[in-house]
Amino acid sequence: MSGRIPREFLGDLLQRIDIIDVIDRRVPLKKAGRDHKACCPFHQEKTPSFTVSGEKQFYHCFGCGAHGNAIDFLMEFDNLGFVDAVEDLAQQVGLQIPRDENAPHHPGPDRSLYELLERAIHLFRNSLREHPAREQAIAYLKRRGLDQAITQQFQIGFAPPGWDFLGKMLGAKQTDREKLLQLGLLVRNEKGREYDRFRNRIMFPIRDRRGRVIAFGGRALDDDGPKYHNSPESPVFHKGRELYGLYESLQAQHRPERLLVVEGYMDVVALFQNGVACAVATLGTATTPDHLELLFRNTSHVVFCFDGDRAGRQAAWRALENTLPTMRDGRRTGFLFLPEGEDPDTLIRKEGESAFIQRVDGADALSTFLVEILEGQTDTRTDEGRARFVELIRPHLNRLPAGAFRQLMVHRTAEIAGLSIAEIDRLLDRPNEPVRPKTLPLPTGRATPSPVRLAITALLHYPDLAQQARPPLAWRDLPLPGVQLLVDLLELLEERPHLTTGSLLEQWRDTEAGVHLAKLARKELTLEKAGVEQEFLDAIAQLTEQADEKNDPSSEARSPSELSQQQKEALRRQFRLKALRDKEKARTLTDSEREELKNLRREADQ
Repeated sequence: MSGRIPREFLGDLLQRIDIIDVIDRRVPLKKAGRDHKACCPFHQEKTPSFTVSGEKQFYHCFGCGAHGNAIDFLMEFDNLGFVDAVEDLAQQVGLQIPRDENAPHHPGPDRSLYELLERAIHLFRNSLREHPAREQAIAYLKRRGLDQAITQQFQIGFAPPGWDFLGKMLGAKQTDREKLLQLGLLVRNEKGREYDRFRNRIMFPIRDRRGRVIAFGGRALDDDGPKYHNSPESPVFHKGRELYGLYESLQAQHRPERLLVVEGYMDVVALFQNGVACAVATLGTATTPDHLELLFRNTSHVVFCFDGDRAGRQAAWRALENTLPTMRDGRRTGFLFLPEGEDPDTLIRKEGESAFIQRVDGADALSTFLVEILEGQTDTRTDEGRARFVELIRPHLNRLPAGAFRQLMVHRTAEIAGLSIAEIDRLLDRPNEPVRPKTLPLPTGRATPSPVRLAITALLHYPDLAQQARPPLAWRDLPLPGVQLLVDLLELLEERPHLTTGSLLEQWRDTEAGVHLAKLARKELTLEKAGVEQEFLDAIAQLTEQADEKNDPSSEARSPSELSQQQKEALRRQFRLKALRDKEKARTLTDSEREELKNLRREADQ
């Protein structure tokens, strides 16, 4: 299916979905006034701060800031991509997803590639059970202590010896052979000969966060080639972005208390078999920034596990350097170094789960490891050594994001160096002050929000207020920040009056305006709806008056702030009368609104 999903469809989809049902199936919610609450599924907390509004079709956590509509929740909670989340919701309500063929679109990988990979793992699994050459593979797995349950959980298989097992079984069609080459399951040499990449190997399927097989790792059972061999990069596999065992870890516990990063497939599998179901491994690469963001998206505590030798400490240092820019407040990183000659696989079998967990609990914090390594490169008992220590740690402090952790590291550096915090700050390239976010072209930082900002905020919380400021909009061409966004909101709600907060925000997904609209939607309002409605009408009245003054040369000297309360009230009544007349035509007036309309008409006739 090609083309981009139209925004109109996304709005309609969210109108048919109840976010309460979507979230409650995954996180049990409790009624709390007009809203529902739960402990946040995206961070650890004891007191519920996760709120879901059925009226707004919007969720927000006041603890960690997580927020969004039903699509956002599925993307974050179920680890789905945007299109997959939309497809999931559309399937629930029986909608067929249309595509806008003229819209810019970046198609995802061909689904038939995933199907071929699934067929491959099915063949490898069958080979482990039935192939005549399977005995060597079974003997290896038994020697490593793996039982049938764990091989089933990780879908471990066997690639038989020979050059064309997979090619014959899956590559009967030339189109399929080309896809197998694309996936790296077949290799074509310089002479044009095609053969299986994996031969006589224990096969470890690598899964993405949705559980789809995207690649393989193969452990040799003979001396033919390297001990471990991984699939090459392909349209569905990017080794710097994937982690072996993450899918299984998230299946064991949706948001693990911590994730343990180890070096190999067997380490992950052995830890799982022995009760430590929170281990992942990189795929032949050092830990990348993408790996770290993926890890911290699923837990707040990451522990790296390395051999205690020189090579292990060098690998740990590389991991530390990549981790520094990701160390936002609330995140923890530890470094565990194992005894010489041991790896997680051998150690947990020797010591057992409890002893191994004690080691993990005692892992060095990132701050401890960083200071220990740098202090070891100089003598901090001397002035020269302390100065050298500051120079060594300075670039690492500069890589830390602003926040409490960075400030604490500055404190610690100051103590070791015998300097004040201010002196350390002056030596850094980036002083300890909060990073200012980019601002939307909406008015910000004022003691009293502008009428544009007030109106936008009101519409996001109560979209039905748009009925009281329907086009034509006399002020739409005012040269004020945010006016065009307000106009776009009102025109959208004129065309589609039943959109909720969640549906509105979907229209601005992946835009700078969308980021700031979400902030306004999360804003806690101190007024009830009647008060917000009054603020909205006053804001529109002020904008109308500014437009009138701009078009009336005789009023140039008059400031909008000089509007009398009587003038503001007259404009408010004018807008309210129009809105109630529209509702009367649509036959949607309530009894109280009918009485209000009667009084407003009487006042207008006097």
